[in-house]
Amino acid sequence: MTHDHDLVLRPTAAQTEAALDPPPGRTGTDLVVETLAALGATTVFGAPGRPAPGVLDALHRTGLRHVGLRTVCDAGFAADAYGRVTGEAAPLLVPSGPGALAALAALQEARAASAPVLAIGGQVTGAGPGHGGPGHPRDLSELRELPDRDGVFRGVVKSVHPVRTQSQIPSAIAEAWTSALTVPHGPVWVDVPRHVLLAETPVPVVTGGDTFPEELPPRPELTAVAADLLVRAERPAIVAGGGVVRADASGKLRQLAERIQAPVVTTSGGKGAFPWTHPLSLRSWSADRHTTELLEDADVLLVIGSGLGELSSGVRTFEPRGRIVQIQADLGKLESHHPALGIHADARLALQALLETVGERRDEAAPERVRAVLTEARARLAAQDLTLEQDVVAAVREALPTGTPSFWDPTVLTCWVWSALDARAPGAMHSAQGAGVPGYGFPAALGAAAADPTRPVLAVSGDDGALHAVAELATARQYDLNVTWLVTGDGGHGTGPDHVALAESFGVPGVRTSPQTLAADLAKALAAPGPSVVVLPTALRMPAQAHPG
Repeated sequence: MTHDHDLVLRPTAAQTEAALDPPPGRTGTDLVVETLAALGATTVFGAPGRPAPGVLDALHRTGLRHVGLRTVCDAGFAADAYGRVTGEAAPLLVPSGPGALAALAALQEARAASAPVLAIGGQVTGAGPGHGGPGHPRDLSELRELPDRDGVFRGVVKSVHPVRTQSQIPSAIAEAWTSALTVPHGPVWVDVPRHVLLAETPVPVVTGGDTFPEELPPRPELTAVAADLLVRAERPAIVAGGGVVRADASGKLRQLAERIQAPVVTTSGGKGAFPWTHPLSLRSWSADRHTTELLEDADVLLVIGSGLGELSSGVRTFEPRGRIVQIQADLGKLESHHPALGIHADARLALQALLETVGERRDEAAPERVRAVLTEARARLAAQDLTLEQDVVAAVREALPTGTPSFWDPTVLTCWVWSALDARAPGAMHSAQGAGVPGYGFPAALGAAAADPTRPVLAVSGDDGALHAVAELATARQYDLNVTWLVTGDGGHGTGPDHVALAESFGVPGVRTSPQTLAADLAKALAAPGPSVVVLPTALRMPAQAHPG
């Protein structure tokens, strides 16, 4: 092995000039922002607080755009969505001290969804005598002092990158950036003491920022065994999760399913990963008992990019009888619920390896088995008099242009669309499936709209859950973001406001609709520039439990 490379390491003339003639008055904050810009960041999310004094001035000097939301948690949700739709790391500036804790729910959601978020906070004090450690009780007399903030975040994020000196800032942020974008993507935490951020810096202007996230290919011996199991299977089936969407592997999934003639069900996180009307598509009825029975009967079940958790396993009633092959980039989710041939790999690379290895398998009866399951699922719903709910789902689908991203709070309607909505495109539907907190949908939609201001974005909340994010109507108006917020009748607590009047008080147009006019009203709002609110006060019902017990 040799390390004799011919890399060009000499700085360019522009880099040399910037290093030798830095502008006056630069601080540690400038190093943070310069590093982000050098890494390719274009947008930074934040909220009121004190992440780093002078940060807005530093952002202005580098040309980075700052999108400020009204709460720290909402800023985290917006960064989460930005990372999901762009595949880029989304910088998130959080306040000093305990204010940073407000970001934890958003970072937990990002971790569950493998969204690349780079959270940066400014701790009140630095390390040293009198500031913690054996024999040195931490002094909590400083305003906003919080002991062991890194330890608090370590249990939530993918990796933690503490900084103690200004010279560490560029490398720590670059390392965090690489971690956030290495499969599985996820949120990371960088903590810089405020005195390091505030002090003038002798460190040269940051101009170099190349990072190389590591790839995660499958082990070849596991590919060989998986391919052999699939080609010899009598009743193979496939469960496709969010990992397929994140890896941009939908095309390869379709090729493999057609080659081995295996029915495919997508989880709620994997919606759009497989064509809804394909003859092998079981759609997203993963919580339906008829679908579950087909999957349990499979002698080889290929699970790609899913942990087979609560939402994708019939609320944990799933008891497969055949052999499971599980492809999962997140090592913690591999074989976490069922024994399997576990393949720790990126979904796209694993599917590519299988396509290069597996032979063709013919099964003319597979489409008929799929049709039978879908017919049984429709009959189960038809027996429950749920026409209104299905009409509302159809109205939303009619109004949504193909490819329009949508972001969903936990609501009754969300439970319906997890199973019944044709997403039509990978990555078009996102919901709070990790932290599961109300208030995710609207600020997340704002983050997606900030990523691409040219297309509309849909947010959906219940009338009670909407109150968690109502302050962001001001953000939507301030930046004139193209987000339509559908507020549905989840019942609230009987004391909810008039959401149309509330929207209009922020200068955001609102309309009250009905199931009969929803498609037209929603389509009109989505087509209009800027933010809007559509209120559907009709209460919707959940279908009867699909799995006995």
